[in-house]
Amino acid sequence: MTNKTMMQYFEWYLPNDKSLWRQVASEAKKLKECGIDMLWLPPAYKGANGRTDVGYSVYDLYDLGEFYQKGSTETKYGSMQEYLTAIQTLHDNDIKVIADIVLGHKTGADETEDVMASIDDYFDRTKRIGEERKIRAWTQFKFYARKNKYSSFKWNHHHFHGVDYDDLSHTNAIFHFQGKEWDNEVDDELGNYDYLLGADVDMSHPDVVEELTKWGLWYTNFANLDGYRLDAVKHIKFEFYRDWLLHMQESSSKDLYSVAEYWSPDLNKLLHYIEKTNGRTKVFDVPLHFNMYQAATNPQYYMGNILKNTVLVSKPEHAVTFIDNHDSQIGQALQSWISPWFKPLSYALILLHKDGDPCVFYSDYYGEKQNNFPPVKHLKTLLKLRKEKAYGTQYDYFDHEHMIGFTRSGCAQKPGSGLAVVMTNHDAGFKKMYIGTEYAGKEFIDALGEFDSTVTVTIMPNGCGKFLVNEKSVSVWVLKS
Repeated sequence: MTNKTMMQYFEWYLPNDKSLWRQVASEAKKLKECGIDMLWLPPAYKGANGRTDVGYSVYDLYDLGEFYQKGSTETKYGSMQEYLTAIQTLHDNDIKVIADIVLGHKTGADETEDVMASIDDYFDRTKRIGEERKIRAWTQFKFYARKNKYSSFKWNHHHFHGVDYDDLSHTNAIFHFQGKEWDNEVDDELGNYDYLLGADVDMSHPDVVEELTKWGLWYTNFANLDGYRLDAVKHIKFEFYRDWLLHMQESSSKDLYSVAEYWSPDLNKLLHYIEKTNGRTKVFDVPLHFNMYQAATNPQYYMGNILKNTVLVSKPEHAVTFIDNHDSQIGQALQSWISPWFKPLSYALILLHKDGDPCVFYSDYYGEKQNNFPPVKHLKTLLKLRKEKAYGTQYDYFDHEHMIGFTRSGCAQKPGSGLAVVMTNHDAGFKKMYIGTEYAGKEFIDALGEFDSTVTVTIMPNGCGKFLVNEKSVSVWVLKS
């Protein structure tokens, strides 16, 4: 019965002021009241760039802002104690904590090692270029300041497949260590997309698997986590998280949540990953994101196809729907930012639809200073509608080149629930949709205020209504009180 909603509580361009954990704690109550049930927090461990690191250039997984390493004690987001306080405050407000897990690579090594390596073709990592040669690789992670607290494990070149820089010749390339093979159960982009950046972690090395499993158990318990967002899984041996997640769940009294980031618009690749991980993790619905991106940028896009070839339709129980994230922001590696005019339509779709776990983006909720974007219009109202109105049987009308919609019939346990959503990427008009004969003669008004309260839709005896929408807009019609 309860609609669950996640929020990604960070974006790439947050200031380096070590304040996010304190902000989380101060905002927790408001977020819960707004309808947020889960908060995906950024990587909380020390990155190679210290207090300026967003968190994906992972240095020390055990340093949550506790040790003076990489030029600071705190991370970009604050101290370890502030992090733990934020988590406790979220729990006090009945919000679950989803931690960002970044295990595929490490950066910022403490020392170098001489290693024999060959170069792989950047655009086809299955092809070697030239003979093996000695390189000087940044692969020794000693964590001197931590002094073996929590773990005495030290990383060296045996624990990695390769690197992208030779400190001996001062050259950049994909260096493949002697005696190592890229994991073959990864995405086939660039021939083999195991290597992403930094020192690529060898997920087939038994000591690595043992250490990362120990760390996962430590982190889950130490920070009292409720689940995980798994970073860049297309670059990591698929069976690793299948087993890692099983270990985490078997050692926890909680029903741990998991969502994986497999960045590909190809639905079949995401379905394959779900299968290979034995269904232990949900996935972000990247195909849906790209459908919405196309709908927002191409005036000829056929809106009736917006849910086609998506996880939401193919495997709804495994779908985490989203509009944008830190990687799709303007200026980032996976830039595919959805135009501001289309975002209210997108959020109406994922927040009010019966399937999927929607994820709200920090920049859409608060606005983004970097590119001068205001908060997304109607977002807080849509969150409220999700919590109060989005219940009951759904009737879909994804049947037109420009104007689509759906209705929710409501349910007895939620008095006054039920709604009709209609949107268009083109002209204004109306859409005739069925919502239920129990509403015959009742009047509906637009909860988003695109039409003022004097404009009503009266439900016909057959349970249908002619629901209005303005040009390039969305309206959500609810029972007039």
